[in-house]
Amino acid sequence: MQSGDLVGVQTRSGPRLALVAELHGSKASLLVGFEAKPERLPLRDLEPICPLPSGLPPGASLGASPWQLSAAVLVAATPSRQDLAAAWLLLEGEDGPLALSALVELLAPATTPGALAACWLLLHHQDFFRWRQGQVQRRSLEDLRQLRRDRRKAALRESRRQHWQDLLAARQPLSPAQLASAQAQADQRADLEALQALARGEEQGPPGPELRQALHVAGCGSSSGEIRRLLSDLGLWDAHRLPSLAGTTWSEGFSEALLAEAAELAARSGETWPGDGERVDLTGLKTVTIDDADTREIDDALSLEPWASGELTGAPGQVAEAERGSESPELAGLDPSSPDGWRIWIHVADPGRLVAAGSPLDQEALRRASSLYLAGGSVPMFPPALSEGPFSLRQGQRCAAWSLAVQLDGDGSVVSHELLRSWIRPLYRLTYDDADELIELAPPPDTELAVLDRLLQRRRHWRLGQGALQLDQSEGRIREQDGRPELEVVEPSTSRLLVAEAMILAGAVVGKLGAETGLALPYRSQPDCSLPPEQELLALPPGPVRHAALRKGLSRGLTTVQPSPHFSLGLAAYVQITSPIRRYGDLIAQRQLAAQAAAESPLAADELSVLLEQLDHALRQGIQISREDQRHWQQVWFEAHQQESFEGLFLRWLKPQDGLALVRLESLAMDLPVVVRETCEPGEGLVVKVREVDAFADLLRLTGQRGTGPRGLGPA
Repeated sequence: MQSGDLVGVQTRSGPRLALVAELHGSKASLLVGFEAKPERLPLRDLEPICPLPSGLPPGASLGASPWQLSAAVLVAATPSRQDLAAAWLLLEGEDGPLALSALVELLAPATTPGALAACWLLLHHQDFFRWRQGQVQRRSLEDLRQLRRDRRKAALRESRRQHWQDLLAARQPLSPAQLASAQAQADQRADLEALQALARGEEQGPPGPELRQALHVAGCGSSSGEIRRLLSDLGLWDAHRLPSLAGTTWSEGFSEALLAEAAELAARSGETWPGDGERVDLTGLKTVTIDDADTREIDDALSLEPWASGELTGAPGQVAEAERGSESPELAGLDPSSPDGWRIWIHVADPGRLVAAGSPLDQEALRRASSLYLAGGSVPMFPPALSEGPFSLRQGQRCAAWSLAVQLDGDGSVVSHELLRSWIRPLYRLTYDDADELIELAPPPDTELAVLDRLLQRRRHWRLGQGALQLDQSEGRIREQDGRPELEVVEPSTSRLLVAEAMILAGAVVGKLGAETGLALPYRSQPDCSLPPEQELLALPPGPVRHAALRKGLSRGLTTVQPSPHFSLGLAAYVQITSPIRRYGDLIAQRQLAAQAAAESPLAADELSVLLEQLDHALRQGIQISREDQRHWQQVWFEAHQQESFEGLFLRWLKPQDGLALVRLESLAMDLPVVVRETCEPGEGLVVKVREVDAFADLLRLTGQRGTGPRGLGPA
C-alpha cells in the first residue's frame, strides 16, 4: 500500500471510498469520500480496491486525476442485480475465494477504477457474494436462502416494532385485536411486563434501548410516574392503583378455602360453642352502638346501668376545653362517687368464640395484623362473612361479647371494675349524628347517653389532671366515591369524644388489671415527651397552632409486653382492647385475659414478644399503604381544584432553610407542607395555592403567601 491508493473503509454511515494520503507506520492518513474528509486509521481497517498507477502522482481527491470518480460514474459502473445473479450462476462449483478484480471481469467490460470501486460498494449491499478480508466468496444456495429468511424475519420484526410504537404513541386503550400476531403478542407482552415493573418501582435501572426508543416515540419519559400515566392511557393501569399494595396480603384477597371456612363458621355461629354456658346474660341492658353510617364491622357497644340507689338530677353539661391538666368543674346534680352510683358497660366483640388460635383464619388475620383503611373503604382482617356477620355487635341480635363494667369515683378515677364474657343484644345502632342529638336533647326515656356523656367527661378531666393532652380538632381526609375524590371533615363532636373516652377507659382498666396480676399483654406506651414550656404554649393561639407545637414534641408510641406509662393519655398502663375484629393485637389481649380467667396458661412475656414482632412488619406496612393511599387521593383532589386558593394558618416551620412550613388548610381541616418564602410566625394567615400537582408522579407542591384580608388573608 502506498500514498494515492484507492481503498475502502467502513464508517458508521456505511462503506466509503478513500484515498491514502500518507503512511505512518501501522496507520494511514486518509481523504475520505468525495468531500476528502481527513481521517487517520490503522492499516488493518483499510480494504485495497485499486493501487495508484505506476509513475502517476497521488491525486488530491477522488474526483481528481488519476481516479476521476464521481457519483454519476459510480452509478453508471454499478452492476445490475441480473448481472450479479448471472455471475453467481457462472461461479457455481467454484469454492475458492476470488479477487475483487476477478469478479469485476465477469461483471464489467473492463476493470477500471470506477468498476472496481462500484463493485466494492455493491458487495456490501447484496446477497449473492460475501466480502471478507479483501476477497470475494460465493454464497451457497442454502446460505442464500437462510440469509433471505433472516432478512424477511428482520423486516417483520421491524414492522411489528413500528406497529407497537404506533400503538404506544396513540396512547389509546389497547385491545387484543391490535396485537398483530402470536409473536407480536409475546414481544409486546414482554415490553408491557417491563413497563409494569417500572411503574411499580421494581426495576432499578433504566429500560433497554428498544423500549426506551418506544417510550420516546410515545412522548413518555422513563420515570415511574410518566410510565404509570402511559399505561393508564393504554387501559393497562388503574390510575388509582397503589404500587405499595401490589403483592401484599391485602391485595391477594382471601383464598377460596378461607372463605369457605368463614362461611361455615358463620352458618354454625348459632350453635353452642365451648364457654357459651358460662357467659353472663346482659341482654336486658339498654345497649347501643355508635359508629359512622357506613361502618360494617361493629366491635364495641355501650350501656349504662344504675347501681343500687343512685340518682341523677340536673341537665347534661359540657366540660370546657383544655389542652392539659385542669381541675374538673362541678357537674351539678351528678354524684357517682359512691358504690351506689352508675356503672358504665363497655362491650367488645368476641371473635375468639368462633376462630381458634392457630387456625387458618387466625393465621391469615395474624399475617394482616389489622384491617387496612383506604380512601375507597376498608380491607378487612377477617372475611366479611364473619367480620360483618356473627363477629359484629348487630342491632337486635344476641351477640357474644367481652363486657367490662366500670364504676367511677366523683373525681373520675376508677372505683371498681368487672370483666366477663357475656351475651348482649344491642337495642339501637346509632350514627354519631344520632348520638349527638340524643346527648343534647336527652329526651325521656332516652337519657342514658346524656348521663354517660357527663360521666365520661368527668373521666376525661381526671386524665387531664394526670397530665394527658387534649388535642381534639377537626380532621379532614379524602374519600373515594365512584372513582372521584370527596372531602370529608370529621368534627370532634360530643358523641365522638364520648366513644373515644369509653375506649380509652376500657384500655386503662385492662392495662391496670394486667399490671396488677403480672399478665403479659400488648401494652401501648409512650415515653415522656419534651413539650414546649408553659409560657411558650400560652403565647400561641389555642387550637391547631398550639396543637402543632405539642405534637412536635411527642414521642413515638411503643408496644411492649410490660406495662409502661402512656404520656399523652395520662395513664400508667394502657392496652388497646376494643377492636378485635380489626386489630389482631386486641384479639391477642382477649385470649390472654381468657386464659387467665380460665386458670389456664397464658403466653409468657417472651412468647408474646415473638408474636408481637410478627405483627410489627404488617402493621408498619399497612400504615405506609394507608398514608400513600391518602396522599394519592389528596393529589387527585387538588388536581380537580388546582385553580383555587385556600385559606391557610401557619403552624410551624418544617425546614426553614428551604422555606418549607406546616400549614393548616382550614377548609380542608388538613395540616400540609407548604413552601412559604416570607417570614411568618405561628398563627399568621396565608393564601395557599397549588404550584404543581401530578397524582401519577406522586407530586404535590403548595405555595403560600400572606394575604390582605382578615388575619392577613386575601379572598380564597
